[in-house]
Amino acid sequence: MAVREAGQGTATGATGAHGGGCTCGDCPHGAREGHRRAVAAFLRTRDEFAAGLGLPAAVAHSASASRQWVSEELTQQAEEVADRGRAEGEVWLARLWRRTVYTVWGAVVVLLLTESLTAVGAGWTSARTAGLLAALLVGGALSAASWFHRARGGVLAPVIGEDNRLSTSRTVAAGWVLVVAYAVLVLAGRLALASEHTERDALISGLDLAHGAGVVTVLAVVCGIAVLVRRVVGLRILAQRVQKVPAHRPRAADLLTDDAGRGAFADLQYVVISAVALLFVAVRLARRPDELPDLPWGLAVVVLISAATYLAGKYAEGGRPVILSVVRAREPGDLDGPIRTGDDIEIRGTGFVPPGAQHADRLSRIVVRIGAVDVQVPLVPVTGGFRNPTNTVLTVPVPAEVEPGAAEVQVITAAGVATNRCIIEVTE
Repeated sequence: MAVREAGQGTATGATGAHGGGCTCGDCPHGAREGHRRAVAAFLRTRDEFAAGLGLPAAVAHSASASRQWVSEELTQQAEEVADRGRAEGEVWLARLWRRTVYTVWGAVVVLLLTESLTAVGAGWTSARTAGLLAALLVGGALSAASWFHRARGGVLAPVIGEDNRLSTSRTVAAGWVLVVAYAVLVLAGRLALASEHTERDALISGLDLAHGAGVVTVLAVVCGIAVLVRRVVGLRILAQRVQKVPAHRPRAADLLTDDAGRGAFADLQYVVISAVALLFVAVRLARRPDELPDLPWGLAVVVLISAATYLAGKYAEGGRPVILSVVRAREPGDLDGPIRTGDDIEIRGTGFVPPGAQHADRLSRIVVRIGAVDVQVPLVPVTGGFRNPTNTVLTVPVPAEVEPGAAEVQVITAAGVATNRCIIEVTE
């Protein structure tokens, strides 16, 4: 099964100094266009090599030489694509802070319009004033944080993980923190605007744990899980039980998918259930702005079960790459025989391509250690992807530097994780 190259695209013409014709890395248009053109050139070259085109005459006569030459050419172009992608990601991340500020203040404007429309007929109340003042305070604080973290995505900086992806646990925890902080600010604003002693006493009693026990419990659990998940993933990476490769830039889909971009049930259910619960809390706060939102224990337990499922998923995911067997790769028409230097060997197992490492620049970093010799796994293109390497099968030649006799075979993946050792017998 071929491993497909993500991010297919073609260069598009445009007008203007940076409207698409520029390929420099000092502006967003240039970085994006440079990456787009590099990807298009790589895909074109890969498909030409897969069709047997573009090979120099000096290597065309030898299958092993042509394969090695093609792999080196593709590796060099893949590195250029990766460099362009990282440059685009850095520029995109630096510009993201403005979008986050616009989003924050857009939400404040929506709140103002909603309060104005609902006040028609009912009249403007101190609760609406307190809600608007709380929104202004939160918006100002988030805008200031965006400025200080403008090089790392603005408001999103705290929820971007070390692998340059949006963290589901941190995002959910941040949502609960913001909602609870906003609710407390609304109560503080109402308390400041209250003129009667009885009204102030009622507002203070609204902060009692009896009113917000469900919300406080959920807040404590989701924040604890955000911290625990970071610790769990870090320890599992050090123990080589999870393979992590960084992404070029964070994407909204990271909240619902795994590192390979596939939908993850544990993440999906955690985000959906938490979003529904947060919506319920917001409605309760709008209906009863004189106390902490009283999240019913039934809904709180649902959120806690969802959080436990997410945590269990983090413990269950991953696994070390494993070699199951190593055999001599036999071409059609070849005679059966032992493994000799110069022969190709086929390494069968699982986990050779970590999630998120399907791009050619990551595939080219897979190394097979045969005895004391490190062999780079060659890239073998097919139309639309690569035949070698794959997640379950690697094919490499046995170099002449390998001494005859017993030799250990070990795979080192793009994430730096080493497999178990498998012994083969190399004959002269």
